[in-house]
Amino acid sequence: MDIYPIALATAVTIARVLVLIALSIVTGWVLGYIAIKSRWFENVWITLVNVFESIPVIAFFPLVLVVFINGLGGTWGVELASDFLVFDAVVWNVWIGIYQAFKTVPGDLLEVAENYDFGFLRRMADLYIPHSIPRITTNMFSSFADAMFYITVSEVFSVGITTYKSFGIGSVLVAFLRAGNLTGVYYSLLCIAVGVVCVTLVFSRTNRWAVSKFGTNTDIVIRRRTGPLQAYIQREEQYLVRELKTVRHMIHKVRAPPSVPLSNPYERQHLLTKQEVKYIEFAGTIVAIAVLTYVLYSVYLIAASVSAQQWARFLSITPFLVYAMAVDYLRVAAITILSFILAVTVGYYLARHHRISVPVTTAVQIIAAFPAPAYFPLIFIATLPFMENLLPLTYAEVYIFMLGFLSCFYYVFFDFWTGVQGIPAEFWELMRNYRLSTYTRIRYIILPGTLPYLITGLSSTINSAWAGIAIGEFWPNIYGTQTLQTGIGMMRFISLNMANGDVADAAWVSLIFGLVIVVYSIFFTRNLMDLARKKFVVEEGIYAA
Repeated sequence: MDIYPIALATAVTIARVLVLIALSIVTGWVLGYIAIKSRWFENVWITLVNVFESIPVIAFFPLVLVVFINGLGGTWGVELASDFLVFDAVVWNVWIGIYQAFKTVPGDLLEVAENYDFGFLRRMADLYIPHSIPRITTNMFSSFADAMFYITVSEVFSVGITTYKSFGIGSVLVAFLRAGNLTGVYYSLLCIAVGVVCVTLVFSRTNRWAVSKFGTNTDIVIRRRTGPLQAYIQREEQYLVRELKTVRHMIHKVRAPPSVPLSNPYERQHLLTKQEVKYIEFAGTIVAIAVLTYVLYSVYLIAASVSAQQWARFLSITPFLVYAMAVDYLRVAAITILSFILAVTVGYYLARHHRISVPVTTAVQIIAAFPAPAYFPLIFIATLPFMENLLPLTYAEVYIFMLGFLSCFYYVFFDFWTGVQGIPAEFWELMRNYRLSTYTRIRYIILPGTLPYLITGLSSTINSAWAGIAIGEFWPNIYGTQTLQTGIGMMRFISLNMANGDVADAAWVSLIFGLVIVVYSIFFTRNLMDLARKKFVVEEGIYAA
């Protein structure tokens, strides 16, 4: 078998994911800044982010079908539909992480920026963006893993009897699985493994550098070069840096107007006036409203195509759907509890033992980024006889739990791990001096100090657990003629209706689910984020002391 097309498809998929992650970072910076400056925009935006993050990619198929497939059509329509589904998998936790970082900038730093009257661009370049980089590098793991988890349903998806696909390893892998070509499946998994390992190693180094470089007086140190030759090179670099600063100062002195006091190293640089900043915020709000209007119009097109009899049927099945949603929330709660316990115990241990943290976290990142739907059919067919004998009535729940756990456990794990690394060194010194036990450290310092990270991680864990549940509750022909499905579940209802081509029923369930998520985002994410901002920003302790 020729491995070149498989390797090319893997490279295309990884490139697609990385480009969309970069796009989510840039847009997150803009939207995050507008959110912390506009209470109205913050309320709307955070609510929408929580709603869309919680709704699985599968539930977006009706919207994709109307907007991209039927609206644009052709190859570009299918490609943009695939990109939209991948973007939906990567963007939400990045946006939440950036918002959480902007929201928890220490008040003393904000006061310095205010006293020296920093302009918009300087605030972003020197304060907000650097403070958000550790969160971004942490969330890149989760975004990449989430996108790879969904490649088998984003690069190739079916609505009724029609299948749409774009070129990538996801569509290639699905073709091999449907044809029973195990050789092609193994080569695909090999190429995915190589790509995932390379990306994970780059992300790991980037994350450690970000925490060391942009953390507020953290316990993590940047490795220094040693040796005679390295010391000489370092001295020469420092000399060149001083010379460049002198030249830059002379250039500014020539260009600057006489009224600017150049002796002040923090001279006021109004890169943008306050009025121009208001224009930018207004423009961002208009863009957000335009996007929301377009989405609502697309939803209206679906709603308008539904008859009165169908609306009556929707209302009659709503109580059953609420019950099915409650069952799914119990599954999500079990997955979240286990993920939290794993994060606090293992994450704390790894954060304090740097030598073993690198290989272990790299292994966790590889497991998280390796798409579970790609290899899970092999696990299912190998363990099914044993599980049928051991748990004849509930074995499907075990598989659903496994898929749900694999789709989200890394969110709270990596957020907590990064939060522990970001705790200032003074706190660790205090804990050592008073010889606090591990339990006391975790209860009174670690958990409160990492609460902003934990809120972000738990929110993303809860919202992303639906990914594995959605796939596991109804997976027809998971391997050969075998089908994995549960007896009751909201995600099963959505997947089953999409497989039967009943887009209207799937859209109705998604609407009900979205309304529930709106309430969740208001009473959970927003309130806890405000609480973390007011009382649990650990960096504030340095300035308070």
